Amino acid sequence: MRGPRRVRVALIVGSTRTGRFGPTVAEWFAGRLGRRRDIDVDRIDLAETGLPDRLPDPDEPLPPAVRALGERLAAADAFVLVTPEYNRSFPAAVKNAVDWFDAEWAGKPVTVVGYGGDVDGGHAAAQLRPVFGELNAVPIRRTVTVTKVWQRFASDGSWPRRDAELDEAVDATLDQLMWWARALRQARAETPFVR
Repeated sequence: MRGPRRVRVALIVGSTRTGRFGPTVAEWFAGRLGRRRDIDVDRIDLAETGLPDRLPDPDEPLPPAVRALGERLAAADAFVLVTPEYNRSFPAAVKNAVDWFDAEWAGKPVTVVGYGGDVDGGHAAAQLRPVFGELNAVPIRRTVTVTKVWQRFASDGSWPRRDAELDEAVDATLDQLMWWARALRQARAETPFVR
């Protein structure tokens, strides 16, 4: 008998700033996702998507970059948003990416991997909960937050250095994300989502 279908996770890199640390955090988290046999990862870097920063009128056609990203988001069963914390919130590029889409987020779980220098990304994660909730996504309770990111390199240059507490947080977050992803995928398959 075949096991359950693999869960497709969109891993979204939310920082677009020059000199950003987001790709380092995303690469580490992609590695953690890759350890699981039940996950397929679609890595999306907002710095490479070419999303316009101006939303069109409802009767205007969507730009090609928006259509392309929309297809990838629609195909996902769950989302992991890797974002820095800026000024006790999340970057404008993240809000822009969220606002371009609606149905693509609906009925799917989302978690945040937040990071920062003197902060841990917790404010960014907290501020994203009501935003995703408004779009009928399901922000799960567990998130991963990393403080003092530039000080977390190991002596061999790898990031992050070993941290049992961080490992435990990642495992618990992924277990919860996968539970919600499977449950909501089944629910969407059995009953169309009510908007």
